[in-house]
Amino acid sequence: MIIGIDLGTTNSAVGIWRDGKAELIPNSLGHVLTPSAVSLDDQGELVVGLAARERQVSHPGHTATAFKRYMGSRKATTLGKKRQAFLPEELSALVLRSLKADAEAFLGEPVTDAVITVPAYFNDRQRQATRRAGQLAGLNVERLLNEPTAAALAYGIHQKDVETRFLVFDLGGGTFDVSVLELFEGVIEVRASTGDNQLGGEDFNELLIDMFYKANSKAMELHSKQGNPAAYQRMRDQAERCRRKLSTEPEATMKLAWKDQEYSHTVTEEQFAKSAELLIERLRSPVLRALRDSGIRVDTLNEIVLVGGATRMPIVRRAVTKMFGRFPAAQVNPDEAVALGAAIQAGLKARDAGLREVVLTDVCPYSLGVGTSERTPGGALRTGIFAPIIERNTLIPASRERPFSPLDDKQSLVTFTIYQGESRNVVDNIALGSMSIPVPPGRASQTVVNVRFTYDINGLLEVEAHIPETGERRELLIMDDDTRISAEEVQRRRESLAKLKVHPRDDDTNRALIARGERCYEQSLGERREFISRFLSQFVTVIESQDLRAIEQARVQFTKALDNLDGETFL
Repeated sequence: MIIGIDLGTTNSAVGIWRDGKAELIPNSLGHVLTPSAVSLDDQGELVVGLAARERQVSHPGHTATAFKRYMGSRKATTLGKKRQAFLPEELSALVLRSLKADAEAFLGEPVTDAVITVPAYFNDRQRQATRRAGQLAGLNVERLLNEPTAAALAYGIHQKDVETRFLVFDLGGGTFDVSVLELFEGVIEVRASTGDNQLGGEDFNELLIDMFYKANSKAMELHSKQGNPAAYQRMRDQAERCRRKLSTEPEATMKLAWKDQEYSHTVTEEQFAKSAELLIERLRSPVLRALRDSGIRVDTLNEIVLVGGATRMPIVRRAVTKMFGRFPAAQVNPDEAVALGAAIQAGLKARDAGLREVVLTDVCPYSLGVGTSERTPGGALRTGIFAPIIERNTLIPASRERPFSPLDDKQSLVTFTIYQGESRNVVDNIALGSMSIPVPPGRASQTVVNVRFTYDINGLLEVEAHIPETGERRELLIMDDDTRISAEEVQRRRESLAKLKVHPRDDDTNRALIARGERCYEQSLGERREFISRFLSQFVTVIESQDLRAIEQARVQFTKALDNLDGETFL
């Protein structure tokens, strides 16, 4: 059984292709979107999803969100009283493991294989970290699928009978991707992909946090925006709510209870748009680069497709309409498009008879090359110059070769350092590895070393250096250091994550509701706070009775009470 997973910055989702259609799988709460949030409670038990997200305001030191932004890095997040450290891939693995369990409960059979989506502009390290996260979650990752490509599948590009050109504008919680795709004769070809891995809905939230902080920092006695973690997480929670409200209403008010006082700040859509001008401008550059690299004119595009929850913002939709001179397509839920596309790709991998055979190609998102040196006209040696071998947006799999020569006859060895990036100076690119090859002494500068790069659909790079004169040959498979781990080590790390106690599935609803109640208590004052406190105590007492009927009745009552107080439904 192959499932498709959208591992998102803010929310994640899992889907399956069956009975001739893509279907999203609900979690234990009945929702198809699972917040990408992980928390440890006071007993060290693991909480994933909605319950974890609700705990972020009341327990900021126990909860992690938006860790996808650090995928591929060594940035560790410490959680809980014991300050347990987790890498981004480990936190992602916990989310993936929860989605896997949801799929198995829904399908009634074990799930072993998955297609997992990644931002098109993820580099090798980020892709390998995502693959490791899948391994740690007990999944065989059949393919890493670029998110814009998945979205195009959700919009039915694979079902078109005529040549079609799509531009997918994917603005999620933490990343921004633009891809240009073309369908012809049963082949979906990605013509160009580009983006910004540090631009998303979270950045728009930060603008609202800044506005609230400037208006209330003195009264709240806050010396810096993030100086107090509890205050910052409350502002962050309110900013997310404010941004969502501004997507449908002309103004929204952020309210925050702090040290027995309530503080507020009202933001109009016009104010928000003005503060977001620089972020909106940052959206233009990747769009222009994608069109330029693809060689496709705007007027020949059949559709502009919006993907990602952040595209719900009117300021973003207006910007896209202005960029392309037409309204974008929005018939598919932008929060669900990538997961639906992943489910379709899972069906294609399983060769489902209900899917027309289609070939799906992709491109290399970054240029790949080696560091070189050169002589200046004055004879000085300039080092650290990037020499691309496979350029960005090359159709993959690809194999390219380029000749190099040593600079000095005294050299007996040539070392090639492999880089990924677009800067002419290698110091600004990402070093992926290095290899050396011996050269004939005495006449090294006359020797030719052919360096071949071969890059496959899974993002693995094989480097080969060959000297025809001597027959010397060296090969290197470029992988992040952490990917060079044995099956036993993968199993050990998986078992280490499994040691975290997972709360029983039938308690997930209760845990999420308690977390929501605690969050509302933190944000309230006076009689409202006392009311929530009484409800919380009653609900916990009923749960301790283990009377399922009584628990269900209490849960319904508590949920209605919080809906009335919170102004939102329990989602």
